[in-house]
Amino acid sequence: MALPITFLNSRSHKELVSCVGWTTADELYSCSEDHQLLKWNLLTSETSLVVKLSDDIYPIDLHWLPKTTGGKRQPQAEIFALTSTDGKFHLVSKIGRIEKSVEAHKGAVLAGRWNNDGTALVTAGEDGRIKIWSKSGMLRSTLASQATPVYSVAWGPDSDRVLYTSGRHLVIKPLQPSAKVLQWKAHDGVILKVDWNSVNDLILSGGEDCKYKVWDCFGRLLYSSSVHDYPITSLSWAPDGEVFAVGSFNTLRLCDKTGWSYALEKPNTGSVMNVAWSADGTQLAGACGNGHVIFAHVVEQHWEWKNFVVTLTKRRAMQVRDVTNDAVDILEFRDRVIKASLACGHLAVATSLQCYVYNSRNWNTPLIFDLKEGTVSLILQAEKHFLLVDGAGLYVFSYEGRLISSPKFPGMRADILNAQGVSLSNDTIAIRDQSDEKVIFLFDALSGKPLDDGKPLTHKLEVVEIALDQCGPSTERKIAFIDKNRDLYLTSVRHLGREPKICKIGSMVHSMAWNDTANILCGIQDKQLTVWYYPSVVFTDKELLPKSLYTKDCSEFSRAPHILTYVGTKVTLRQGDGSLVYSIVPPYPALLHEYSTSSRWEDALRLCRFAKDQSLWACLAGMSMANRELTTAELAYAAIRELPRVRYIKFIKTQPSKESSLAHMLLFSGLIQEAETTLLQAGLIYQAIQVNINLFNWERALELAVKHKTHVDTVLAYREKFLQKFGRKETNKRFLQYAGGVEVNWEKIQAKIEMELSKEREKAANASVRSSVAARR
Repeated sequence: MALPITFLNSRSHKELVSCVGWTTADELYSCSEDHQLLKWNLLTSETSLVVKLSDDIYPIDLHWLPKTTGGKRQPQAEIFALTSTDGKFHLVSKIGRIEKSVEAHKGAVLAGRWNNDGTALVTAGEDGRIKIWSKSGMLRSTLASQATPVYSVAWGPDSDRVLYTSGRHLVIKPLQPSAKVLQWKAHDGVILKVDWNSVNDLILSGGEDCKYKVWDCFGRLLYSSSVHDYPITSLSWAPDGEVFAVGSFNTLRLCDKTGWSYALEKPNTGSVMNVAWSADGTQLAGACGNGHVIFAHVVEQHWEWKNFVVTLTKRRAMQVRDVTNDAVDILEFRDRVIKASLACGHLAVATSLQCYVYNSRNWNTPLIFDLKEGTVSLILQAEKHFLLVDGAGLYVFSYEGRLISSPKFPGMRADILNAQGVSLSNDTIAIRDQSDEKVIFLFDALSGKPLDDGKPLTHKLEVVEIALDQCGPSTERKIAFIDKNRDLYLTSVRHLGREPKICKIGSMVHSMAWNDTANILCGIQDKQLTVWYYPSVVFTDKELLPKSLYTKDCSEFSRAPHILTYVGTKVTLRQGDGSLVYSIVPPYPALLHEYSTSSRWEDALRLCRFAKDQSLWACLAGMSMANRELTTAELAYAAIRELPRVRYIKFIKTQPSKESSLAHMLLFSGLIQEAETTLLQAGLIYQAIQVNINLFNWERALELAVKHKTHVDTVLAYREKFLQKFGRKETNKRFLQYAGGVEVNWEKIQAKIEMELSKEREKAANASVRSSVAARR
């Protein structure tokens, strides 16, 4: 990634430029100490004077009123707030008319920022006060007052907190008077600039100690830069939260959200006093100390998939290289490229006005369709379709350009969605709720309607990252998610009216990704790369989960690696210093998944015998039990020396009826309620009672016997035998009530049990005869 800098023309301001702000992606306003308000047009490369401010107005900060709020366009978005050294802030229209001037502070007003929905303005002054103002300029409250000047201020993502500087400290002050204030020492010198991103919820700070730092919203340090030659005078997040820009004396730096540097430019401009990103996040402008306004464009982004590498070479051009034969294709676009994604055999490119969809088999004829918004912030791809996110909403398109669905839920803010909070598969869309991060909304990708009657998936803690698996039928779709304790959980997307069974499959997991061709999950777990060959085994036999793992030490990957993709057998990771590293996973698990899906159990057994890997045998055991393939399961469990399970599988195979076999397979997986329901629906009352007796669910066994008026004596007999074994007396009132009126005779009980089993065998035999006769007909 690079950041080439351009100058539209010769210096147009005569004094230091203090602030800049974008109105559109091609139009910028700048203010200077020469009292001029200039408009810069990037399409025509022209600069025009909007207005000459009065001589007593020395501007410091400029911020345009947000144009959209949750997808709704603001009716009065053509004004900006301009703060100045005379203690006032001014509401200025696009044509340069000062609509209102407000006496705000004693001394200079050092910063002014609109909140994310444009309903309030916060100002920070040389007098150490933080004030909240209405949209019309009426004072709402004085949020804080301190002895030192406040040089910079920023709103939290939900506009319910304000971040401001206090000498060497950073302070987060909630708007609610009773809420706790968070304060911490952040730098060794005075902090000059802060910014807080709405999408990733991360904080930037820079100051006179010549460092910039990245923090989370709890004040924990995530990254600290090396010492620069000069103080950090400006910094700003890109709208999508993926990168940020840092300005200093004759320095402009582009950095990843984790802190490491993509590009460094050394323009001869003096100190970069202010940087501002365009709404689409493709370019930024800098206000410079020598009167220049510089423009920089983000290029040389890379996307990789299998044997293709795509590079953004210019603002409107891409290069596609096939590394297998070194063939190169040049893709040219009418407008500026904003976002792109390469996966599943397709390249999706969003420009400021259109979306281009290329097939990897033919780079010459893209499918093109128009976009409503020119600010696409996220593209996600699945095998059959892809998802676009812009400021107005989410849209699922087929690769033929047809709009499939546009899911919505109350309070949805599409402008702050990111890749960790949205996931797409062929049939499902998962979205983490921004207002309550414990909640995950699930939608049908083809209709956009909520799944499970609109009831979302709710976890006990805030969810950090979500991911849907990519293969298999929709009825077996699984979602993995990491909560704020860094525990990894797995659950089914479709619950069919039951409570969702959420199973923990890992702890200390910092990043994860599903494989593109098999439901294999990989994650960075503590200091190792862990691959869950068959994560769904937790629903069949959870004791197999630790036996079906592949682990690889990743301490050599340096600090905090992050998984980008898991394609085929290759896991791509981004290290803490920004470099890409690759790790190879054995190919056998993906083959095993393929054999299981196509019911090729003999091939699966041959593969496991060839590989001689215990984790593969454990996978096969789980897969075959999930598919009720008992013969294969018996061999696989025997290979990993799980003899009790082998004996139980043999017992299941001796069951006289299909219903009994199914019930015991459900019991094998721990699904007691489902097993009992299966037996009761088949009329196998005794077997249902016996299941509860075997599990010591005495009250439930007695309840079934009384309800169906059979085998009450059987339950009492087994209960009595159980108590005698432990030398205990009966204390349960219900059992004492029935014990007085029911005779316990073991010979009669055994005869009754034998009769029940013979009836079941006869019924199963008759059913088998009927099915064979029907087949012959």
